Amino acid sequence: MPIDIVLDAMGSDKAPDPEIRGAILACRQLDVRVHLVGPEDVLRPKLREALKATERPAFPGTPGKKPRLPIFMVQASEWISMEDKAAQAVRSKRDSSMRVGLKMVREGRAAGFITAGNTGAAMATAKMVLGSLAGVDRPALTAMLPTSTGQPCVILDVGANVDCDPENLVQFAVMGHMYAKNVLHVASPRVGLLSIGEEDSKGNSLTRDTLPLLRALGLNFIGNVEGRDLFNGHADVVVCDGFVGNVALKTSEGLAKLVSSSLRESLKMTVTSQVGAMLSQKAFKAFKSRLDYSEYGGAPLLGVRGVCVVGHGSSNERAVMNGIRVAAEFASASVNSGIEAKLAAR
Repeated sequence: MPIDIVLDAMGSDKAPDPEIRGAILACRQLDVRVHLVGPEDVLRPKLREALKATERPAFPGTPGKKPRLPIFMVQASEWISMEDKAAQAVRSKRDSSMRVGLKMVREGRAAGFITAGNTGAAMATAKMVLGSLAGVDRPALTAMLPTSTGQPCVILDVGANVDCDPENLVQFAVMGHMYAKNVLHVASPRVGLLSIGEEDSKGNSLTRDTLPLLRALGLNFIGNVEGRDLFNGHADVVVCDGFVGNVALKTSEGLAKLVSSSLRESLKMTVTSQVGAMLSQKAFKAFKSRLDYSEYGGAPLLGVRGVCVVGHGSSNERAVMNGIRVAAEFASASVNSGIEAKLAAR
């Protein structure tokens, strides 16, 4: 059966166009039903226009008939912009597209929710509407980083909690372990603690106090890991506080853009033949796709009672489609029940 995913149609920097095009892509390529949340008078004509622009030929043998895409409208009269102060907007905009969409998840009318909107507002609304899982003090934002092995590295937290204590990091480790195991299908995820050295004595008071707790947790804990281990495939899950994680994530994104643009310029200057240009372009596209954030779809918010994925504000239609895919995969896996069971068994 198709999975119902709610999409905040008013979240991204250029909303609602990337969301609408992303929903169309998702419904054509994935087994999902997408519920677009926002002002219907804005969304409906734009959806009609986008469908017309991307219309496909009729089914063979059925002249004039086109497949109907499972895209539905859900009315929300308000939305939270990037300029809004998160805490104030969550309280004052009670009919926002975020709140309406997350209520659908809470009520069981949809399996997951995705937004490319204000990250702080998305986290606050999710915690308020969905609530936290049993045993979880603070939900964590999770990101997937590409590695040299091809298996992405799960890093959390990447911005939800800038100040953490050891117990928070222990809970993050459990959440990351369950996500890597049930969604990425890693049989025994290797969990590392991000620090400035592999030795137990390295790091700050937070990492030194967390280390023995993680060792006693019963996971496949490999000890301290360093920044380079985010990309070499040494660890499947890396745990850190949100301040460090967000800096690592944004640095990685900036470096990926620099490498991609530098490689493109170098190829332009060195490739002369037409055949060489075609081969180089193909290789460059494959290389870029491994680093492109749009391929990873967004950051799952782990620790809430439901599925919530937060994407980039600059998300294009492909990023939106992949965010829908991530939400559907998350909803199909037993992540949340596994987190609660593991934390209860400590």
